[in-house]
Amino acid sequence: MLKETILIVDDEESVRKSLADVMRDEGYDVVTAASGREGIDLLNTTQPSIALLDIAMPEFDGIETLRRFKELRPEMQVIMVTGHGTIETAVKTTKMGAYDFLLKPPDLADLTLVVKHCLEEQRLREENQSLKQSIERRHEIVGESRKIKAVKHQIALAGPTNGWVLIHGESGTGKELVARAIHRSSKRAGGPFIEVNCAAIPQELIESELFGHEKGSFTGATGMKRGKFEVADGGTIFLDEIADMSLTTQAKVLRVLEGQEFQRVGGTKTLKADMRVIAASNKNLADEIKKGAFREDLYYRLNVLPLEVPPLRERLDDIPQLIHHFLQEFSREYGQKPKTIDDDALALFIQYQWPGNVRELRNIIERLIIMVPGPRMGVKDVPSPISNAQAEGKSVSGVSTAAFRRKFSKLKDARAEFEREFIARKLVENGGNVSKTAHAIGVERSNLHRKIKTYGIEFES
Repeated sequence: MLKETILIVDDEESVRKSLADVMRDEGYDVVTAASGREGIDLLNTTQPSIALLDIAMPEFDGIETLRRFKELRPEMQVIMVTGHGTIETAVKTTKMGAYDFLLKPPDLADLTLVVKHCLEEQRLREENQSLKQSIERRHEIVGESRKIKAVKHQIALAGPTNGWVLIHGESGTGKELVARAIHRSSKRAGGPFIEVNCAAIPQELIESELFGHEKGSFTGATGMKRGKFEVADGGTIFLDEIADMSLTTQAKVLRVLEGQEFQRVGGTKTLKADMRVIAASNKNLADEIKKGAFREDLYYRLNVLPLEVPPLRERLDDIPQLIHHFLQEFSREYGQKPKTIDDDALALFIQYQWPGNVRELRNIIERLIIMVPGPRMGVKDVPSPISNAQAEGKSVSGVSTAAFRRKFSKLKDARAEFEREFIARKLVENGGNVSKTAHAIGVERSNLHRKIKTYGIEFES
């Protein structure tokens, strides 16, 4: 394990030597500087974790050196060690970002304890930051297709408002990622994001989960429990798969959403919660209303800002970027060097229709990271049903499946081959109607005409 490096800045040689000896005895690497300017020069070449900094020094005093340190390395902790301490100076340096303020000569036991605590706090802060970055990467919306750009644009518009959002999309499309992105871009980003999977909670327990319960309110209620609405106060509550709630629970939820007031199960005290509501469903709620399975008044209460998440088969040009993202994610998670995928294997992924959407793709990449020993994945590593897609015969455009499996010299060639195939198929599906096909695939009619000409696609109009 690498040793932590401590920078000691003091114009008195005896003090530098004394502090350096103590820190080395504690197992740290030490670099010393006789002036603030020298300390600044050493900052970038030695990358210390902590600086022990004197205040009374010629040229650059400790306060000016502290200011420069924080400009260059704001994450580095600085402990002021001085023989000229006043309350005013201590307060000033603390406000500037100093970790602690010790008087000379410092008690060596106190000094080593302060350094130890400082390093521990710094380690925890770095771990926390790394964990946050890992979570953010995991919840990142990946892709630059037209449809996913439209979703990101809607998030950018909806996020800063307090409007309620109703997200629709098939299972596995990333509705939770959209909900989290809206929360992160909102004024409530510093508050909690509370997810409730309405499909996963038994109906007899969902009211307790949402509203909380008092001790003894039912068998097994051995103590008071705060509900999701209460915990979400000041933040966002995400009601995922809301169509799976019973009509009775829907009615109670509607009352809470209208007044943002509720009572715990078995309680009499009225509680308030200031929360933003985001709901999601993979079902067509209009159809559920017609069937009598979803309350119309709840639908209109939630459907302030509707947002549609496209299935993966409608954004196939995002697949290379998604695969790269998941390869990086799981390589980090399993402590492996990043793996790559051959173009011919990638072409198979692009051909597949992805009934399980992004979740299915993510699971397959995780499986490949675990099961494929080498650094590069090829066609032989691609599992079924992806490897079986269009295994036989000619495609409607006259391009054989073998064309997708050949070794493309560049990724753009594989994408162009797929795009030609995709457009040809859609033209057939829409009876050769260019306008109808352009609308179906989400491009301008003039742009589609240009692509048909570029690829030399023949069809009957």
